[in-house]
Amino acid sequence: MNQLSNISKLLCLSFVISVAGIKFSSAQAIKATVLKKIDNNAVNANYVSNKAPLQRAYFVKLPVGSVKAGGWLKKMLELQRDGLTGNLGEISVWLSKTDNAWLNKEGKGKYGWEELPYWLKGYANIGYMLGDKKMIAEAKFWIDAVLNNQRDNGDFGPAVERNGNRDLWTNMPMLWCLQSYYEYSKDPRVIPFMTRYFKYQLTVPDSKLLKDYWENSRGGDNIASVYWLYNRTGDKFLLDLAAKLDKNTANWRQANNLPNWHNVNIAQCFREPATFYLQSHDPKDLDATYNDFKLIRNIYGQVPGGMFGADENARKGYDDPRQAVETCGMVEQMTSDQMLLGITGDTFWADNCDDVAFNTFPAAFMPDYRSLRYLTAPNMVLSDGKNHSPGIDNNGPFLMMNPFSSRCCQHNHAAGWVYYAENSWMATPDNGLVAQLYTEGKVNATVGNGAKVTLTETTKYPFQDQVNFTVNTAKPVSFPLYLRIPAWCKNAEVSVNGAPVKLADASGDYVRLAKTWRNGDKIMLRLPMQITLREWAKNKNSVSVNYGPLTYSLKIDEKYVKGDSKKTAMGDSGWQEGADQQKWPSFEIHPTSAWNYGLILDDKQPEKSFKVVQRAWPADNNPFTNAGTPIQIVAQGKKIDNWVIDQYGLCSVLPQSPVKTSEPVTQLTLVPMGGARLRISAFPVVQ
Repeated sequence: MNQLSNISKLLCLSFVISVAGIKFSSAQAIKATVLKKIDNNAVNANYVSNKAPLQRAYFVKLPVGSVKAGGWLKKMLELQRDGLTGNLGEISVWLSKTDNAWLNKEGKGKYGWEELPYWLKGYANIGYMLGDKKMIAEAKFWIDAVLNNQRDNGDFGPAVERNGNRDLWTNMPMLWCLQSYYEYSKDPRVIPFMTRYFKYQLTVPDSKLLKDYWENSRGGDNIASVYWLYNRTGDKFLLDLAAKLDKNTANWRQANNLPNWHNVNIAQCFREPATFYLQSHDPKDLDATYNDFKLIRNIYGQVPGGMFGADENARKGYDDPRQAVETCGMVEQMTSDQMLLGITGDTFWADNCDDVAFNTFPAAFMPDYRSLRYLTAPNMVLSDGKNHSPGIDNNGPFLMMNPFSSRCCQHNHAAGWVYYAENSWMATPDNGLVAQLYTEGKVNATVGNGAKVTLTETTKYPFQDQVNFTVNTAKPVSFPLYLRIPAWCKNAEVSVNGAPVKLADASGDYVRLAKTWRNGDKIMLRLPMQITLREWAKNKNSVSVNYGPLTYSLKIDEKYVKGDSKKTAMGDSGWQEGADQQKWPSFEIHPTSAWNYGLILDDKQPEKSFKVVQRAWPADNNPFTNAGTPIQIVAQGKKIDNWVIDQYGLCSVLPQSPVKTSEPVTQLTLVPMGGARLRISAFPVVQ
């Protein structure tokens, strides 16, 4: 009887194991760890990483072509391809192939400065990611011109001089174009070309190096390219050049001050000390970058959306959420965040990148990406072609959606979404992968001891809370997979092949999943979203409403008024003789519903003042529009009659909260800030 009983128990155990199947084996085989920061003591064996004596990287950017965007992000890239980015060559005079200094070996020509490489660094990479043969061929035309026209002394590009000094700024973004092209194509011309150019830079005396305003501010971009080359060649002279460039770049290490307060310079250049920290190993350099970020946001960034108010330059007393930021500034901030992830290993930068990408960047464009505006603000109730100075720090039609205007942003905006996609996955020092920025698509990567794997990611994040991954591998392979948990998220959930993985609270941390992965393995990440409020005490006690990573704005009915792009362009704009403004119109956006509302909040549980409404996913796969948003929030508020459009054509500054008003309670609809071209995102609170 006992023997039969034991056999019965064994049969039952066998049944349990077979029924549990994968769940049982996965739960036993996987090791999950929550890490505030990953270990960077190793060096990734599969990808080019930092060579000694540079600080070891926490994350390594994957070569261009490794990541393929899907879902709504791919849709954004397709809209750019079919819109302004993909067709700018027929509009912009700076992309003319006649009399262009980028096509001349001596660097002579009427046209040619930052515009061409600004555009090319996004345009080419979109082509690489989408596999678009037309875009790739057009990009190669310009790349070939650059590579074939290097001068005998190693210099290249437009021969621009200012005050007797060679202006090297315009070459900095072109170097980034060459780096992307090399990663995509492995063209053997690129490495010797960059080597010759950097040897030339080393011969420029300090008294003449980086003396002009733009190049002096932005020398950090040059240093990043020097390190990119050093990591591939190990040439020691490159470290001498990096030190020389740092010495002659504007001082972004000033305590409680910045070299200048230009918005794009700040977003682009605050990373320079952290970049040079890779070589200096001085913690003060790393601290300086963090301090610069905190300084600008403490004074001018008490607003939702991840940016700050500097509608050209930040100015004392102009810190209300009606102050805007350039589209260029958004792109450069996102780029800085992505670079700083690798340098610091700090999830803080990924959180900020998401904040800008989801809540500020999309609203800078018409929904079809055929035009954009120079400036976009958290609180913006009119977008027209009038002059709003001195309310904003510019004279001219800087709020117009215009494909012929905003000369720098017109070209530089192209890199925003494609860089975001490229940096969504990174390699780790322990030969693993990390999902940094959650978006549908796939990554093809080398992991472990040289095995090739593909991870397919399906999600509608940030509009839904679940992210799914499927592993595709020819044979079992061991490598660690890291998942970033945003700081806003509490109680994240992870499962592998359906088996829950037990986790401590991982908010703002990384979850490391170590396992022998097999073909078809599935990972599920859930990032539960809740309503949260941020109070901006330094900005009249205003509040902003978040649901997960998305900030919500008042839904304002928008009326689009078509205009003549040539007549409404800024003074420094330029277009080709055959550019057709009828094909490429500009637009004003006017409000046709009231916008001057304050929110009514429950004193004890303010999050209970809101109701989340789920809607169908948009048929056109573009969730960044008021009509297409898959989520709305219902709130209650009251109108504030004396909060009006002021003499500058801007919504007047925020009233101090709490605000007294006798107006009736009104039901309000809130929509994602990133899809609202007109918006109130920082709300007064009414009593």
